Amino acid sequence: MAETVLITGGAGFIGRFVTDELLNRGHKVRVLDSLIEQVHGRCERPAGLSDEAELIRADVRDGDAVARALRGVDSVVHLAAEVGVGQSMYAVERYTSVNDVGTAVLFEKLIDQPVRRVVTASSMSIYGEGLYRDADGTLVADAERGSTAEGRGGWDPLDARGRPLTPVATPEWKQPNLASIYALNKYVQERTTLIMGQAYGIEGVCLRLFNVYGPGQALSNPYTGVLAIFSSRLLNGQAPMIFEDGQQRRDFVYVGDVARAFADALETPGLAGETFNIGSGHDRSVTEVATELGHAMGRPLAPEIVGKARIGDIRHCFCDGAKAADRLGFRATKDFGEGLAELAQWVAVQTAEDRVAQARAELEARGLVA
Repeated sequence: MAETVLITGGAGFIGRFVTDELLNRGHKVRVLDSLIEQVHGRCERPAGLSDEAELIRADVRDGDAVARALRGVDSVVHLAAEVGVGQSMYAVERYTSVNDVGTAVLFEKLIDQPVRRVVTASSMSIYGEGLYRDADGTLVADAERGSTAEGRGGWDPLDARGRPLTPVATPEWKQPNLASIYALNKYVQERTTLIMGQAYGIEGVCLRLFNVYGPGQALSNPYTGVLAIFSSRLLNGQAPMIFEDGQQRRDFVYVGDVARAFADALETPGLAGETFNIGSGHDRSVTEVATELGHAMGRPLAPEIVGKARIGDIRHCFCDGAKAADRLGFRATKDFGEGLAELAQWVAVQTAEDRVAQARAELEARGLVA
């Protein structure tokens, strides 16, 4: 049945795709977004946001604005958040205020204006290190690295006997291990959604997103997704900058697939209280991804391997999507090469200010790069 859906943060990268997906399925969409300059530059309405969506420009922490945005709404997709592991480690008040207080304001207003369901965007960051298997075949869910200062402790986690661990796909049952303020924020958003949903009869569902990529990312934001950061560097004739040794493995999932997952999570019955991983189910090294992107953009520059780690980063984490496939019927379908080609085609007609060196300097000045 068609609904009126409020999307907080709906003018952002993922939000614009979710807006289009919901409109295509016959829903009405209202967007609440503060249009912060770090993400959107200076604009009144992002070019990629559908004209069919109603836009309310306001901060998710503004209770009066949230209450107005909720009028006549049937369900909510909650995307509004500050995003970035590195920046979260020094802009602590800002991240915690927007992400956690903003979520609290939303649910406080939902007490008086309840909806059928809220689907909240969480992150794979909450896992910390992903799931591993030791040399004896035993699963290790609490792997941690030693000192990563210039690799002296080794980049990869070891077991208690000092033996290498093998990374495996991470399922939802793995206990969170919060390694950054951003990860902490996302976990609080999850728990707020599920606790308040249960208390007030609202169906709460959380999606733990892995590394989302695609056209429309904020190229001048040095704390956004890694492929957008690499794209900005390449567009400006600079090699992608990769921390550690570049062999850390991630799961990259196309934004159109992610939008479909949000729509499915909104529409599929019987999901109250559930949390799902949303990824492609394929893991790749960061160096491999940077190299493929360079070729797709026609700028095959060898990545710059920094050989240092950022505080808050983890080594390996990629998606076990079995639960989403079973309960949501969701599987990512976009071929990675095709997705990169679409990203490269879009980037080719953009302009971007390369702020990666500035972001690295900000982290180093605070001792957050070792």
